[in-house]
Amino acid sequence: MTTKLYPEIVFETPDDGGDEEIDAACEEIHTACQGWGTDEGGLIDALASKSPEMRCKIYYRYKAMFEKDLEDVMKSECGSGDFGLALQYLAVPPNLSEAMMLKRAMAGFGTKERIVWPILCGRDNEEIVKLKETYFAAFDNDLGVQLSGELGGDFERLIFHCIQGSELEYDPDVFTDEKAEEDCNTFYDAGQGQWGTDEKSLFHIIATSPPEHLEKVNELYIEKHERTLISALEKELGGDVEKGSMHCVGMKIKPEETVAKLIKSTCAGFGTDELGLTCAIIRYQSILPQVNEMHQELFEKTIQERIESETGGNYKRLLLAIVDNACA
Repeated sequence: MTTKLYPEIVFETPDDGGDEEIDAACEEIHTACQGWGTDEGGLIDALASKSPEMRCKIYYRYKAMFEKDLEDVMKSECGSGDFGLALQYLAVPPNLSEAMMLKRAMAGFGTKERIVWPILCGRDNEEIVKLKETYFAAFDNDLGVQLSGELGGDFERLIFHCIQGSELEYDPDVFTDEKAEEDCNTFYDAGQGQWGTDEKSLFHIIATSPPEHLEKVNELYIEKHERTLISALEKELGGDVEKGSMHCVGMKIKPEETVAKLIKSTCAGFGTDELGLTCAIIRYQSILPQVNEMHQELFEKTIQERIESETGGNYKRLLLAIVDNACA
């Protein structure tokens, strides 16, 4: 099963009822926004320590208690810089947060593909359906239609394979060793085995194959061709379509390693990609303990150490608090 990022509460009817802990968190946020100036530390304490499930409850309860959308409060109090934007994403349920990230990626001149492919490639079917519903409800626009107006070429084709929610359920009677052999050969013939690349066949295999099957195909590919599926995609493709395809496979067969490398990539080269880093830390909050272990194994430093060296101010305090609390 492909890694799930949303808590089950996302798929339930929203409930704006509270309990002692949720009401206390809402009051803490409200108090931090009262008077002259904003208590940024109070907001960090109130939101960064909460699980995705609790943040869903806080979002709906806060609106019931104070008749304001929490993301609007964060924007009003903290702006839309790195810190303010991270708080806006943290203040809403994960599905709405991802919809907001996608909306921002497609706003203004040029599309930020580096935000699009980590959100849409290698996702659980149920979550993709929920994300599309959420995007339409929030922005009165079909996500697929908006993407078609922003993307093009092989990258657009990859993304549209991924947003169909077409990953098949694993059935050992269907996904046999013979089927793995067949898909391994098809994958090779579509890439390394011919002049030019049959991207459509590659995208179909990586988007529709359940993780258990794709692992078998990967093992066979290593045996036959002495490289992994990810390595083959890296050789055959380029740019964002290469990164998105590799991410799709990685999230199915090596999710913790894939996310660890994604986080590192936001800090590579000249300057830090703060938007990419923000999205990764918040989106993958539920699996950060495992990702942090892998990050340390691969790069000999924790995610916290990377944040310490790459960011500053309240933005750094917020990201560190999210990771620290998730890994506690």
